[in-house]
Amino acid sequence: MKNDTKTYNIDVHHVTRIEGHGNIRINTRAGVVEEVKLCIVEANRFFESFTRGMLPQEIPWVVGRICGICCVGHQLAATKAVEDSQGITVSPQTVLLRKMFNESQFLQSHVLHVYFLAVPDFVGAPSVLPLASSHPEVVKRALRLKKLANDYTAVMGGRVIHPMSNTLKGWRKLPDLAQIEQIRDRLLAAVPDVLETIAIVKTLKIPQYERETEYVSLKHPDEYALYDGDVFSSDTQKAVPVRNYRWVTNEFTVPHSTTKWSRWHRDSYAVGALARVNNNFAQLRPEAQGVAETLGLKVPCYNPYMNNVAQVVEIVHCAYNSLAMMETVLNGGLQAEDISHTPVAGRGFGAVEVPRGILFHEYAFDETGRCSDANSIIPTSQNINNIEQDMKAFVPQMLPNMSKEELTLHMEMLLRAYDPCISCSVHMLDVEFTD
Repeated sequence: MKNDTKTYNIDVHHVTRIEGHGNIRINTRAGVVEEVKLCIVEANRFFESFTRGMLPQEIPWVVGRICGICCVGHQLAATKAVEDSQGITVSPQTVLLRKMFNESQFLQSHVLHVYFLAVPDFVGAPSVLPLASSHPEVVKRALRLKKLANDYTAVMGGRVIHPMSNTLKGWRKLPDLAQIEQIRDRLLAAVPDVLETIAIVKTLKIPQYERETEYVSLKHPDEYALYDGDVFSSDTQKAVPVRNYRWVTNEFTVPHSTTKWSRWHRDSYAVGALARVNNNFAQLRPEAQGVAETLGLKVPCYNPYMNNVAQVVEIVHCAYNSLAMMETVLNGGLQAEDISHTPVAGRGFGAVEVPRGILFHEYAFDETGRCSDANSIIPTSQNINNIEQDMKAFVPQMLPNMSKEELTLHMEMLLRAYDPCISCSVHMLDVEFTD
């Protein structure tokens, strides 16, 4: 006799608590899985075409508008790519300030995701709003940490959203040392809030499902790679230069997605916090390594739900690493630098890690010094293929023991664990939808 009780038709339109629009479609019949698809339904945005005809110094500020969450990362990846095309080498001071700038974004985004988007799943709440009544101190703590991270970004970049201080060769306006000192003091005072965050995450029951995959991230010989490095694969244990990023991403299309998919040495690969921790664990700050042990994150980890835990590990890393960099700046001071530049022809490549994974930018400039070609490959577009492969692996495991509602929740949690930014992932692409 067929088990008709396991005939499910799941069609989740526009999964909540993620950025952008993605649908989950699962069909099972008599306990047999017939279809599992993650459908990306965002419209094309064509953001590369916006840059054509622009001067080099204009591009980083414009492409930062691709995303209101990762605006710092887009700006930095674009700045590095444009500087590469123009033959510009920046000073150690500029590199240090950009690393601080980037880590301020990590603190912003990871706190937002862990507290406001992920935690409600684990406590049975539809959103963070009910927690304001049931767990007011948790919500207040989240808001304090988010405000601190926002202010950190504003001090470094001039404002929280789409900052304008960073530019080619340096900074239009250097951060104020007194304000950096205030952020340092506030970050030190926030240590109890960070410790409570760890305590909360330790109580969460993480689904125990694993699928081994390829993990891709930047890797640097001297530091936990968030700003500089080559592109590293966990499969080969080797890295390739950023300028060869197309060897890595190998973009292709599928009928049910308006974002391109990526693959390298396997059918798919993962980027993001878990990929970085897996590939670069030894270079985490000792405080962050201790948090990983406390939260049961052992590398290599193949459980994608643990990406939320890896984000907490990176919160601790960025907090303590930022404190160290602030002390360097405060002890050494800052010097104004010449940022004048005459555009030339060339092609350049840049990459940084952003909260959701490795981000690539490429720009070419013609003999007039104006942009003639551009390409950006977003972390979420690299992850979408891997997320669907996870779903296809986990649904048959979950189906025998879960109701339709439980299975739906676990698939939504899986998608949210990757912290996708779907709108950013859809750019220049033509997809023909078929029945």
